[in-house]
Amino acid sequence: MPLNMDELIAIDFHTHAEEPCCGPRDDGYDEFQAGMAAYFKNPAGAGGMLPSVQQTADYFRERRIGAVIFPVDAERETGFRRYKNEEVAELAAANDDILIPFASIDPHKGKAGAREARRLVKEFGVKGFKFHPTMQGFFPNDREAAYTLYEAIAEEGAIMLFHTGQTGVGSGMRGGMGMRLKYSNPMHLDDVAVDFPDTPIVMAHPSFPWTEEGLAVAQHKPNVYYDMSGWSPKYFPPVFVQYANSILKKKMLFGSDWPAITPDRWLRDFETIGIKDEVKPLILKENARRILKM
Repeated sequence: MPLNMDELIAIDFHTHAEEPCCGPRDDGYDEFQAGMAAYFKNPAGAGGMLPSVQQTADYFRERRIGAVIFPVDAERETGFRRYKNEEVAELAAANDDILIPFASIDPHKGKAGAREARRLVKEFGVKGFKFHPTMQGFFPNDREAAYTLYEAIAEEGAIMLFHTGQTGVGSGMRGGMGMRLKYSNPMHLDDVAVDFPDTPIVMAHPSFPWTEEGLAVAQHKPNVYYDMSGWSPKYFPPVFVQYANSILKKKMLFGSDWPAITPDRWLRDFETIGIKDEVKPLILKENARRILKM
C-alpha cells in the first residue's frame, strides 16, 4: 500500500540502512560500529545488534512514522563495502507504506556515479541522495569532485542531503579513523545552493561547532533546509531552537539518526524544548511533505 501521508504522525528525514550487503562484515566494521555505539551511548552496533531494513520498517510502521532511509557510500575512504542502493530501494518499495528511498553515491565516481543517480531515480523511485563529506573525503563545493553528480541529481529533480558538523564516525578511535571534520562545515553548502538554486538541499544535524554558519545559510538560501537529527533535542544549542521556533520554522525537519538515536527518544525530548504548538506540525511532518512533494 503506497504511503498515506494523512495517516502518519511524523516523517523522520534521517534513518540509516546500516548493515553491509554481500555476505559477512568487512574487517574493521565491528570495531567501527562499536565506536559508534559508545559515542551515542546506544547498544545498536554492539554484538551485531544493528537493525535490518525490514526491522526498521516494522519499527516505524508500529509508530506511524514515515522514514527517509539511505545507505552511505564511503567505500573509497573507509574500505567498507557499501550497501547497494538498489537493495535499499527494493526493500523500501516492499514497504512503501512507511519507507521513502534515498540513495548514496560517492561523488568521486564522476560520470559513472551520475549515470547511477539517473537510473536510481528513473527506475527505482529514489527521491534523494545522502552525502557525508567527512566519510567520503570531499568538500561539498569542490566542482571537480562533485558537480558532475550534482548536475544529474538536479536534472532528475531529486533532493540532496548533506551531513554537517562533527560526526560520531571515528570518534575516539585512533586518528579518528581518518575522518577529517573540516569537510563538513555547512558554509561549503552556500556555494552549492547558489549553483543549484532549484534543488532542495538539506543539512543534517545542528552543524556543531558551526551551528550559526549553518543557520545563516538556511536563512539566506531559499532552497536550503535543516534536518534536526543526530542529537537529542535537549542538547540543541539555544540559537538552534530559537531559529526553529521562528525564522526557520518552515525549513526545519524532524530527523532521528536511527538507529544511533531512536525516534522515541527524540520525540520525547522534543516536547521539552519549548517549540510552539503551531510550529510542531511543520517540523514533524508538513515541511518534509512539502519538499518531498508527497
